Amino acid sequence: MKPLDTSKVNVEYRDFTNQYKPVLGRKYTMTHSDETAELFVTIGRRYAMDKVIPIRDEVLLEFRKKDGKLQLFGKVLVDGDGVPGDATMRNAIFLKKLSTSLQAIRYGDRALYENWCQLDDVPIHIWFQSKDPRYNKLYDFGTMKDYTKTWK
Repeated sequence: MKPLDTSKVNVEYRDFTNQYKPVLGRKYTMTHSDETAELFVTIGRRYAMDKVIPIRDEVLLEFRKKDGKLQLFGKVLVDGDGVPGDATMRNAIFLKKLSTSLQAIRYGDRALYENWCQLDDVPIHIWFQSKDPRYNKLYDFGTMKDYTKTWK
């Protein structure tokens, strides 16, 4: 995993969300700039769809309960109506770059994780949404503590 350049991470809180609450229902919208290499983490009770650009390379992640247990559930759009690019290439890019996105989210919301240390152990599952069954998969990305060791 490549070290995260924390100087490139920009964070915005919305919807009466702050560094400490709420946890359940907390949503992350992760976007980036190819030109500046900046990473944008928007944290709120709703996804920041106004930050989503036509190439649809955002990562959406939220705290929710499944079977009574807290999890971080996310999704990325590999292909679909209006999504540009080749599904094989987009899938490979998401698999390669998701660790950077998760590092940025964890770093950007570090006060929450420092206040609620147990959140670092919550499992992360991300659905790669695709019309092609080869890419339409749910992946296990470990826990947030896996994404804290490479900040610079």
